[in-house]
Amino acid sequence: MKRFLLSLGVLVTIVGQAVQAGQLPLTVSEISLMLRAGYSSGTLMSELSARRCVDVVDEANEKTLVNAGASAELIAALKSGMYSLSADKTAAVLEQMAAADERRQVQTEIARKSDARYRAQVAHERSIKAPPTDAAVGAMPEFLKGDLVQYRNGSVVPVDDSVIASKKLIAVYFSAHWCGPCRKFTPQLVEYYNRVAPQHPEFEIVFYSHDRSASDFENYMRETNMPWLAIDFPKLKGKQGLTKNAGPGIPSLVLFDSTGTLISSSYAGSQYRGPQQVLADLDNIFAGKPPTRLAAAQ
Repeated sequence: MKRFLLSLGVLVTIVGQAVQAGQLPLTVSEISLMLRAGYSSGTLMSELSARRCVDVVDEANEKTLVNAGASAELIAALKSGMYSLSADKTAAVLEQMAAADERRQVQTEIARKSDARYRAQVAHERSIKAPPTDAAVGAMPEFLKGDLVQYRNGSVVPVDDSVIASKKLIAVYFSAHWCGPCRKFTPQLVEYYNRVAPQHPEFEIVFYSHDRSASDFENYMRETNMPWLAIDFPKLKGKQGLTKNAGPGIPSLVLFDSTGTLISSSYAGSQYRGPQQVLADLDNIFAGKPPTRLAAAQ
């Protein structure tokens, strides 16, 4: 443990201002996601100038970038090492990621035990207090049942299933703290939600995280004051069916009704329409108008 703490202290000193909190160097996978979301190679080169790249662009990574639409200039710059960190800083960043993963595993186990206790308590209270109900549960509430959390009063806490059971419109928000375009859009979505949700209690947003770790997931919710629900980080692997209509890039917003029927998406086939299109479709629905029709490929 002492060795780990000493290593972590050296890590912070080495990385310093080059790697700010939440601003770790990008990986090839993350660059690919941003390219697929519609961000240009030029924009990414500007981002890389500040954040750098932690991966070596070998043949496999080059193919990934080409398939994502990277320009020859961007690929050449990455292969030349223009955006690479020095060897000691690369080692430091990799150690930081490993430390974050170790913390995530500990947090996941703690969360699992806490969640089990919470579920047992809720089940016990319901068996005593709750009257039987004949209300039908839609496909989406059932699919998300037991796996939702919310950031509240400085910590991530489980959400009672009754919160989602009555929702008729559920927008799933695919995003990540490491993604610059996501961090730019998220405050706009927070403003929209805080303005619209009180007037439309049938509407909810659920955050689907593409973050690297549970701590990044929690930090993102805290820093942006996310008021909506989120799929608990350890439960994301069991919810990958939601990504079917999310497209290959983020940020992405996908709107379902309570039965799981797709209503609107940031993607129409391979075309990136952006999350703002989904918000426009929501406004149409709230105004009693039909949303924009998706491409047949959807």
